[in-house]
Amino acid sequence: MKGNAFALIFGVLVWFVATMFFVILGERVLYPPGTVSFAISITLLVVGTGFLLWGITYIYLLFDKTENAPLKFGIIGTIIGLALDTFSLSFHQFIFPNLAEPQVIAFTAWMSFAYALYLFIPALINQKTSKSKGRNQPLF
Repeated sequence: MKGNAFALIFGVLVWFVATMFFVILGERVLYPPGTVSFAISITLLVVGTGFLLWGITYIYLLFDKTENAPLKFGIIGTIIGLALDTFSLSFHQFIFPNLAEPQVIAFTAWMSFAYALYLFIPALINQKTSKSKGRNQPLF
């Protein structure tokens, strides 16, 4: 566990920043599912999340030089985030007091896709860095 402490702290930090984004801006960026506004908003949020996760993974790699560090970041970050989001969704009326129920559903839809990206993007980066170091690892 000692070697994973930094990934754990980084994962909590990523979760906190993402959660605070929706606490502060959720009313303005989340729309009821099934609407055109929802489709546009969720697409922009997912694309933005992908770019941010790509950058955050590379920032993480500045601190963690171990083999398969991107995979460790993605897996531990996803575990931590999903565990914490279990509570943020269970107590959404306190965590996200300004969001209506349809907006909470929209947040959950974004969150589900974001965690898929949180696993996929570090896996891609791990494959890319492994190739550049001469270790040819298949993605799947």
